Parts: sequence; structure tokens; C-alpha cells
Amino acid sequence: MNVSAGILLFIVWAAVVAISDCRARRISNSVVVAGLAAAFGCSLLQCGPFGVSLTQACIGALVGLAALLPFFALGVMGAADVKVFAVLGAWCGMHALLGLWMAASVAAGVHALWLLVTTRTRLASLVRHHGATFELAGKASTPYAACLTVAASAWLMLQGLAGGAR
Repeated sequence: MNVSAGILLFIVWAAVVAISDCRARRISNSVVVAGLAAAFGCSLLQCGPFGVSLTQACIGALVGLAALLPFFALGVMGAADVKVFAVLGAWCGMHALLGLWMAASVAAGVHALWLLVTTRTRLASLVRHHGATFELAGKASTPYAACLTVAASAWLMLQGLAGGAR
């Protein structure tokens, strides 16, 4: 297996996560487990798109899980978002997580503002109803896991353009 296959595996997994999150605001555990297995397999075979070792993948997964778990415990983030961040830690390594989190958070903020404007939702009404999120067509407003995987995919493409991809 070569790096091109690792890149393809990552892109397919990221696309499945993003599509599932955007359509249903749900990511099945089988998709999460498949992504984790692929990340660990690619790191073991040294064909991962981000060039992380198996040790770096394990540390990245643990740090990704620990970093967002408090947000889930507080009820402001879904479990799938936390699990996807852990899988991204396995794919990308711990060093990439802060940047991915920041990029995804900016994208989620822009998405939320866009929804506020296009649906003419008043921020005051959101605060008054004590809701952490607002809904559009019965779904939580921002597909955060999709924002995370898009940020990671963009980082992979930027590495390739800069000649830094393996």
C-alpha cells in the first residue's frame, strides 16, 4: 500500500463523515471505527497522508478525544463530533489538532451567522429559550464534524500544493 492509497482512504472517509453530518447530523459508529482502523493501519504501514507514526496516531487519538470530551460533558457538543476529532488525531497527529479545531470553529461560526441571517433568526430569541443551538428543518444548526473533516482535507490539499505531502 502506498501513500496515494492512504490519501484516497482519508478523503473517502472524510467525505462520508461530512455528507452524513450535513444530511442527518449523525455519524454512525461504524464510520468512526472504520476511520480509526484506516488511520492506524496507514500509520502502521507508513502510508498515511499526514506521515504520522503509529505512536503519534495513538497519542493524537487520545488527545483529540480528551480535548473535546469536556464540551460533550457540558452538553454543547455531540458525541460524534468528539469521536471524529479523535479519529482526526489518529490521522493527522496531535500537532495538527489545534489548527484543525480553530479552522473548524471559524467555519462553524460563519455557518451559524449565515443561518442567523438567512433564516432571520434573532439572537435574542435563541438566548431567551436557553438553547445551546438552534434548529433548521428540525436539525441542529451546524454540522461540526463536517467542518472538522473539511478543515483536515483542506490542510491535506495545502500540504500537497506546498510540496509537503508525503
